Amino acid sequence: MKRTNIVIATIRPWNIEAAERFAREHSQWNVRVITKRESLIPSLLERLQPRYVFFPHWSWMIPEEIYTRWECVVFHMTDLPFGRGGSPLQNLLSRGIYKTKITALKVTRGIDEGPVYMKRDLDISEGSAEEIYRRASEIVFGEMVPKIIQTQPTPIPQEGEGVYFERRRPEQSEMDLSMKIRRLYDHIRMLDAEGYPKAFIKMGRYRMEFTNAGLIDGDTITATVNIKFMEDGDD
Repeated sequence: MKRTNIVIATIRPWNIEAAERFAREHSQWNVRVITKRESLIPSLLERLQPRYVFFPHWSWMIPEEIYTRWECVVFHMTDLPFGRGGSPLQNLLSRGIYKTKITALKVTRGIDEGPVYMKRDLDISEGSAEEIYRRASEIVFGEMVPKIIQTQPTPIPQEGEGVYFERRRPEQSEMDLSMKIRRLYDHIRMLDAEGYPKAFIKMGRYRMEFTNAGLIDGDTITATVNIKFMEDGDD
């Protein structure tokens, strides 16, 4: 029997690790992992002819010439149609939302507007951003991707009015010291992942960046602080 061809396109290290492990553990399928934007090209997909192209974490728009020719599935960390758009984890935590869904949806022209294959619960009440992303990755590769390949569900159109998030900007990582302690804790941890601008405050010519946040008895934050001298012209 001919094996099913699958492509996984992702860029963050935790998803790359999970995708490569998935490929090793599921030899019944031909799995190709793409980790660079320039590698996702129609000529490669024409050669591979994948049944699905999965996007567990992809920071760029998927070209129309790809999603109209192959079935592309993206995974979004909100209960769509709520939370369409960028920086879903950060937007959720900045709103004090600690229970969410991972939504698997078909890629279409509209941002996060495609029909939905399935959803899974995700608790984001604790842990750094990277720890949360790793937990989400386990759900995506351990449950959702295999289920979609095996059952080939027909995606169902989203219902309800869409709520859109804006992608966060680096300058929004600056901490507002008027925040209550829980919000300050969430602000630090929601940015604590590789490739994200860390939470910071400025003190004169110094920039203090915070990681590894912990919350003790609801009123004390522990954290690692890196202090950097800002050269002239640094923000």
